[in-house]
Amino acid sequence: MKYIDGFRNGDAGRFLTKKILASGEQLKRIGREISIMEVCGSHTMAISRFGIRDLLPENIKLLSGPGCPVCVTDTGYIDAAVKLADKGVIIATFGDMIRVPGSAESLADSRARGGDIRVCYSSSMAVDIANDNPQKEVVFLAIGFETTMAPVTSLLTVVINAGVKNLSLLTAYKLVPPALDALISDPEVKVDAFICPAHVSAIIGSDAYKPYVEDFNVPCIVCGFEPLDILYGVDNVASQFVNGTVELVNQYSRVVKPEGNVNAQKVFEKYLEPVDAAWRGIGVIPASGMGIKKEYEKYDAAKRFSISIEGGKPQPGCLCGDVLKGKIIPPQCPQFGKSCTPSKPVGPCMVSSEGSCAAYYKYERHK
Repeated sequence: MKYIDGFRNGDAGRFLTKKILASGEQLKRIGREISIMEVCGSHTMAISRFGIRDLLPENIKLLSGPGCPVCVTDTGYIDAAVKLADKGVIIATFGDMIRVPGSAESLADSRARGGDIRVCYSSSMAVDIANDNPQKEVVFLAIGFETTMAPVTSLLTVVINAGVKNLSLLTAYKLVPPALDALISDPEVKVDAFICPAHVSAIIGSDAYKPYVEDFNVPCIVCGFEPLDILYGVDNVASQFVNGTVELVNQYSRVVKPEGNVNAQKVFEKYLEPVDAAWRGIGVIPASGMGIKKEYEKYDAAKRFSISIEGGKPQPGCLCGDVLKGKIIPPQCPQFGKSCTPSKPVGPCMVSSEGSCAAYYKYERHK
């Protein structure tokens, strides 16, 4: 079925919901329950906002995975940023990093103690900060998945061409495919299919998910963020399990191409190389990050300031790691909505605007 009158057509939504419920009944007759994990913070928010879970049968479940880049940034990275601020370095960052807890402090705590923490609305603002403060060192907190890697790393082209000497990047880039490998390989994680991250897919291309279909027999759906997008995705997955097929389906072809964004990929190839990376709550995943290549290491803040990013200490009682792996849903954490709220977050999943705990708190805590 094709899109009808845009992406929020009520008749199309009801039609798809009936199809999903029918698939649920067929699966129920054979005793089958399926868990579909979305690995994108924007999907997480959309699913909660539009009440998608309330439309599904009990045996078709949606789980939120490690799709929020702020949430998976390791505690030790925050600790390193706080240390740099304590040394008098200007820290430039996107706003959602400010309140993410480190082992003992967040950047908000550092700023309250006098640290110079600047919020940027685009990565290019870091260049302006560096030019306005030529006697100070400026470090931009370069975190994120493939979506943000290209525009943030492109700062290096600007910095090199303009001869900016006092700006460097503290990187904590993450790659989605290795995380999917880790989830599939974890015996404690039950994932039957993936709703693949749409923004990331626009960069790496839908073909990047072929190995999960061909080698692991896990259906993968690339879909957008509107209610019909997500319902189409769930319907397709459910139909695959009913029909006994395993496919990679790109339902977001209006944005995502099989090969992805080749220009963005060239930026990665020029400046970055794969590195092992620590994911908060998950641990170190080999070759799941991207670091600055040796020939550009003078723009690598960790090398420039001899800062080692070590494993930090998680907040006591915080179960964000289990939430990020889909082992529990946010309300199953004892601190959810009690000692951990958006105004006083204990873990990063409640801090970020794309965090699953924040999504549940905003739209689903009445349950």
